[in-house]
Amino acid sequence: LAISIRNYNEYNYCEIIDSIKKAGFKNVFIEWYNENRSLQENVLSYVRKVGLNIIFAHLGYQKCNSLWKKDIEGDKEVERYLYDIDVCSNEGISLIIMHPTFEYENPGRTEIGLRRIKKIINYATEKNVKIAFENIELIEYLEYIINNIESDNLGVCFDVGHCNLFSKGEFNINVFKNKVFAVHLHDNFGKSDEHNLPFDGNINWDKTVSQINDLNYKGYLVLECGYSEFYRNISIDDYYKMAYNRASKIKNLLNNCRKN
Repeated sequence: LAISIRNYNEYNYCEIIDSIKKAGFKNVFIEWYNENRSLQENVLSYVRKVGLNIIFAHLGYQKCNSLWKKDIEGDKEVERYLYDIDVCSNEGISLIIMHPTFEYENPGRTEIGLRRIKKIINYATEKNVKIAFENIELIEYLEYIINNIESDNLGVCFDVGHCNLFSKGEFNINVFKNKVFAVHLHDNFGKSDEHNLPFDGNINWDKTVSQINDLNYKGYLVLECGYSEFYRNISIDDYYKMAYNRASKIKNLLNNCRKN
């Protein structure tokens, strides 16, 4: 089991990390978005200090549409990702999560976009880092990347909250089977990307667990959730205890699915 450390908890990140460990989590992932390098470095340092394992880093995505466009901004974005790969490799983080596009803007599935993404993947391979692209608003870009780039270091991050919100719970098992490197587990009510804890939304978790099983995913079960306004009626410690229990419930559902 694992859980995210969200950057919006910047004023009490030590308390958050302590609560995560106290709840029973041994594994976390960090957000590496470039907007606040000092915060991210402090989070990284404190996670190491308390002895939690970092399973991957989620890279920034606000400018990723430029990767697909024929302008210098796309080249700058490539260099930024190469720098992030260097940082992660030096820190012993062997998996990074990326977005193929940002929001509903359609930049066009271009050859220059594929070339840039290949360059990023090839560099990551040299650094012994794997890359998993996430399913977001425009699912066709994820399929385009997976269908057009061959690399053992390229895979998918199956985000079940995004699947519910943007794809009505459907995910192309045929295309993505055996290519899932990570999962993001969180819930919503199908109207916004709330990142609630599992079972605090309208996701069909029996169906989701079946999808995870059909994708042949055997990795960490990762909550992409944080102590947000939705849960301010309970303490931080109680929130992360609840999070651990919800993750354990999904683990049991998945184990039962595999037995059947």
